[in-house]
Amino acid sequence: MDFTKKLLHWHNKKNTRTMPWKGENDPYKIWLSEIILQQTRVQQGLQYYEKFMNTFPDIHQLAKAQQKKIFKLWEGLGYYTRCKNLIETAKKIVRDYNGRFPSTYEEIRKLKGVGPYTAAAIASFAFNAPQAVVDGNVQRVLARYFGITAPIDTAAGKNLYAKLALALLDKKKPGIYNQAIMDFGAVMCKPKNPNCTDCVFQKDCMSYKKGWTDLLPLKARSIQKKIRWFRYLIIENADGRIYIRKRTGQDIWKNLYEFVLWESSKLISRKKIAASDFFKKIFHEQKFEISAISEICSQELTHQTIRGQFVHIRIAKPIQVLGDYILVKKSRLKDYPFPKFITAYLQNPLQQLF
Repeated sequence: MDFTKKLLHWHNKKNTRTMPWKGENDPYKIWLSEIILQQTRVQQGLQYYEKFMNTFPDIHQLAKAQQKKIFKLWEGLGYYTRCKNLIETAKKIVRDYNGRFPSTYEEIRKLKGVGPYTAAAIASFAFNAPQAVVDGNVQRVLARYFGITAPIDTAAGKNLYAKLALALLDKKKPGIYNQAIMDFGAVMCKPKNPNCTDCVFQKDCMSYKKGWTDLLPLKARSIQKKIRWFRYLIIENADGRIYIRKRTGQDIWKNLYEFVLWESSKLISRKKIAASDFFKKIFHEQKFEISAISEICSQELTHQTIRGQFVHIRIAKPIQVLGDYILVKKSRLKDYPFPKFITAYLQNPLQQLF
């Protein structure tokens, strides 16, 4: 089952999101709701939508109302240019279109305050035109599902998302499809804490597979790579074997091997390493010898920067708390796949500081 079919199946069977304008085909109501929600949270916008509909039930009532009354009703929504555009567009539709909304995307797009998204919403919901909506919810769903790293706030990125959205659109039911993908982004594929556990796309979602869910979509203006500090303990037993384990979960380097990892939010000074709580947890009362500490190593990934050090440690007897690690002879390390961050260090022992 492809993306579009799965989305529509979810919409028909599991989408319980309700809003006053959902399923509406009156272009006036759709337009009004979209203008209100352009820079307003849905919860706040609901009450304003209801107030406007009660006061101005059709576009003729809105067009002939005094500006003062309209602005008073808008009070608290902010971004008053939207209100000015609302008034101007209402008058234009009554004056030039006899109170009837234009029915094509191109004509709707020419209206004051109506951008590509709003025009597509009106055209598809009210007139069943095959126009794909591309808002923040849609971009987030597409970016995560397909693993798209093109920034959403660049010309190239916007063009890419627009083309992909149109290619996925159900041309026979564009309004239903558009509502489905926007709702999915709002209730399932949320900006924070998305419901990946119950997601119908989990098995095919690229960002879920790669652990990128919290990183996508990207914005060029605000791309700030997360810095993670990895301090690897190369713990060597008395018989010359070293502790390693396979990385699991949805983080980077899945299925690759690593030494004993101590990840921290910042660089920890060499003087404090041995006295840290992490070392106490690992070694308890057992004696250990730090034989070398490397220089700071770094690797740039697409969405984050990995920095860290390698700490060489010798012990006399096995450590009991390292249950998920295995002991491997140094000569056999080359048989295991390690991430570049580790292999680069192993191939350059001059980085070690004794």
